[in-house]
Amino acid sequence: MTTPTTELDDKKLQELEEKFDPEMRFRPLTKVAATVVGGLLILLSVFHYYTAGFGLLQEVTHRGVHLAFVLGLIFLVFPHRHALLERAAEHKLSAPGNVPWFDWLLVAAIAVSVLYIPWIFDDLAFRVGNPSALDVAMGSILIVALLEATRRAMGWPLPLIAIAFMAYALAGPAFPGLLKHAGASWSQLVNHQYLTSQGIYGVAVGVVATYVFHFVLFGVLATRIGLGQLFLDVASSIAGRYAGGPAKVSVFGSAMFGMLSGSSVANAVTVGSLTIPAMIRVGYKREFAGAVEAASSTGGQITPPVLGAAAFLMIEFLSVPYQTIIAAAAIPAFMHFFGVFMQVHFEAKRFGLRGLTDEEMPKLRASFAARWPTLIPLFLLIFILVSGRTPYMAAFVGISSCAIVGLTTRAGPNPAGAWALLAALHALLLVIVFGGIENEMVKLALFGAGFVATPLLLRALKIEGRIGTPQLVEAFGTGAKYALAVGAAAATVGIVIGVVTLTGVGFKLSTIITGAAQAVAGGVGTLIPQALISTQSLTLLVALVMTGLVCILLGCGIPTTANYIIMVTVAAPTLVLLGVEPLVAHFFVFYYGVLADITPPVALAAYAAAGMAGSDPFKTGNTAFRLGMAKVLVPFVFVFSPSLLIVAKGFNGYDFVVTFVGCILGITLLAAALSKFFLVEMTRAEQGLCLAAALLLIAPGLVPTLIGAAMAVPMVMRHLVAHRRAALPAAG
Repeated sequence: MTTPTTELDDKKLQELEEKFDPEMRFRPLTKVAATVVGGLLILLSVFHYYTAGFGLLQEVTHRGVHLAFVLGLIFLVFPHRHALLERAAEHKLSAPGNVPWFDWLLVAAIAVSVLYIPWIFDDLAFRVGNPSALDVAMGSILIVALLEATRRAMGWPLPLIAIAFMAYALAGPAFPGLLKHAGASWSQLVNHQYLTSQGIYGVAVGVVATYVFHFVLFGVLATRIGLGQLFLDVASSIAGRYAGGPAKVSVFGSAMFGMLSGSSVANAVTVGSLTIPAMIRVGYKREFAGAVEAASSTGGQITPPVLGAAAFLMIEFLSVPYQTIIAAAAIPAFMHFFGVFMQVHFEAKRFGLRGLTDEEMPKLRASFAARWPTLIPLFLLIFILVSGRTPYMAAFVGISSCAIVGLTTRAGPNPAGAWALLAALHALLLVIVFGGIENEMVKLALFGAGFVATPLLLRALKIEGRIGTPQLVEAFGTGAKYALAVGAAAATVGIVIGVVTLTGVGFKLSTIITGAAQAVAGGVGTLIPQALISTQSLTLLVALVMTGLVCILLGCGIPTTANYIIMVTVAAPTLVLLGVEPLVAHFFVFYYGVLADITPPVALAAYAAAGMAGSDPFKTGNTAFRLGMAKVLVPFVFVFSPSLLIVAKGFNGYDFVVTFVGCILGITLLAAALSKFFLVEMTRAEQGLCLAAALLLIAPGLVPTLIGAAMAVPMVMRHLVAHRRAALPAAG
């Protein structure tokens, strides 16, 4: 039986997320207003759940309903500013439900302006390029309200970027050189952003409305029924007893929990609420404990099968199956967690930190006996994903299975009726999905019969599950809450994409970046022999460094999804021009966007972990960046050796093995150098030697790998001898 300190508490976790995640800080509402907002959140989740299983609406209508709910709810739950909220609360007539009157007005305005497009859809083709005055007015209202909604949900950076892009579109003739263009009037800009699928109603909103929302909801439900706790118990059993056990549990736990969450902050809060206190208890410094959790948690967005929202955008941008994205992400994700794990290990060995005792560790057999049914939804979701069905259908099955498992089984002995009901409902679910029933009404009737019969059967069989109906309904509301900020971000990024497609600035920026990279490479190339690196490769390396820096800087102020979309639109074409395969280019900007979550000065995952550890946020962020160094280097490796992504074009088994082995050895030496410890304490000279050897080992190709390995041999031999000598007195 697990100790209380190893159990996740849903209410406590929700409080922690609201405290540390700025996207989850909602205004207090009166009881009536909270009921209305809660009902709308649940209705939003039900809408997405229903359409995932029984057919999406016409594209513009589906996106419009999604946006109307998301943006309208933002004005109800996020205050304009806290001081104004406090004053408004004193005047109930001006703030019904504790929501100021102008926010209610904004809700109505956003709903009308968003749903106007589906309303005029039949005439839309005739209006594009020739908008009426009403079209421009509605579009203007939506643009202004959208920027304000995004500001409330996640701050100023993303709205300011969107405003800057719109200013560029309007003032084109004023810009110099390649950036100069004919310019657009406000009417033309609104026409492109509002009436076409290249702007606000574009691919970003489409992906959130058809993929991302569903997987967010699945992650919430899977956590509620206990799958996250099972993952943590497994991680504790695998790694807890070894040196520095809690930190290793953090790495393994974040890797597994990240498959559900796809969010750095949610991952850090959930896993960190258990592992950070344990790390501090066994002797890790507070900054290091918070940094371990932050660095591990950023891996959640790159860990298959869920990854982050950006993975679903890749499907749309690259037109590849989801299985391809999962396969490509596997090895780089492993490298990230391996790098964090090795630094944790060397740190523990250096300071002699203990592992968890038997009393502090969960009993894996008991945990599996209590929670094994919670694996059913995950297995079903993965099975449907790899079978070629749509991701939203996989999410529909996963969500349904979570509800079935949660309602019919409990953490303990279950009566035969519970197992029979579990099997029967899953059989009905699979018939609906795989039964070959073409008529949607028949499928809906079967689903409705199961929906109505389940509570009656639960009552008749006296079954009390892991969660009850109230908890299930609450999880639907929480899932919608989690999706509000990313929904607003996706729509605002649509403005950026709209300007890029309207002005052609993406190609112009690609030309500028390529030219700058060639100039820098030409200057540096005179100092480096051509035998070591060609001018073309050096140009690509410089372009990668420039792109990575922009990704990190951009990620300081905006979420990963928005960062990815902007960089794919602006920077990825540059890499493609330099000969990088599109899949590889997309993964490069994706990884560097995620890296921003642990890169000071604004590192959300590190700040959340620092808050729980009681440590300095900046120091925690710096340490987290050091721990995530493998994630910094590995994207460069798979650009120059795409075989590491497995499914990239030109995959070669020989290149894969050489690169994989080189990365493993290089990351190990890099971790040792950064930790100043291998088998014994390192000298400064050995640190420098290790760093140089690590970089050569990580570099693609057999020759640099062999040179790096040879450079490391003296250090390894010296440490083996010193370690053996140190062990002799202990043995005696």
